[in-house]
Amino acid sequence: MLIYHGSNMPVERPKLIKHNRTLDFGSGFYTTSNLLQAEMFAHNVVRRNKGEGVPTVSYYEVEFNENFSMLKFDVASAEWLDFVYAQRMARYNGQQYDIVVGPVANDTLYRVFRMYEDGDIDRDETLKRLKVVELYNQITFCTEEAIAALKYVKHEVLQNG
Repeated sequence: MLIYHGSNMPVERPKLIKHNRTLDFGSGFYTTSNLLQAEMFAHNVVRRNKGEGVPTVSYYEVEFNENFSMLKFDVASAEWLDFVYAQRMARYNGQQYDIVVGPVANDTLYRVFRMYEDGDIDRDETLKRLKVVELYNQITFCTEEAIAALKYVKHEVLQNG
């Protein structure tokens, strides 16, 4: 399977980095099977880093095998919402997985999530609002063993914009 990682530089050797912010699936190396999403994220990383670096998409081949513990969400379900909410609030204390796969969305998701976190809308309303959002995917490699399964293929430097 071919997957992508958007950043402000080529990433030939992915590694686990403790993030300074909470993310949907916790700490890990985030990738996607959607090239357009990786390109958008690469531009976002450059903006977030105040123009440092250049938008770049790194390509990897990966084969998932039964040795990895994997958590997979096919849709934005109640279980997905609970997992993401716990991760983003730094309250997750369940099983640690090698790989987590599931939906991520555009900025609309984060607005809905913020309303949920603030208690402005309940779980059912949050899920209802997420069903009308175009969801993308994220494949997060959460352990060194999982990251070792990634085989770097190439990278592409994108036009600034």
